[in-house]
Amino acid sequence: MAVRIRLTRLGRKKKPFYRIIVADSESKRDGKFLDVVGTYDPLQDPAAINIDNEKLQEWMGKGALPTTTVKSLIKKASIAQ
Repeated sequence: MAVRIRLTRLGRKKKPFYRIIVADSESKRDGKFLDVVGTYDPLQDPAAINIDNEKLQEWMGKGALPTTTVKSLIKKASIAQ
């Protein structure tokens, strides 16, 4: 079972809001997930990125791999803090 850290979409049409989640790589985008690690709101200026670093490090320590989009969000969040 490969575990990925990825985005799941919430919000309404034309108003996206994303959760950064930990899920099995084979589950659907908005399907079952294991844990919520953070949020991403691209509509705010600048975009709001909130990540729980303890949970993120815990899951990455267990072998979860972030997607390329989440990897770039993690870099942006660490620069902003």
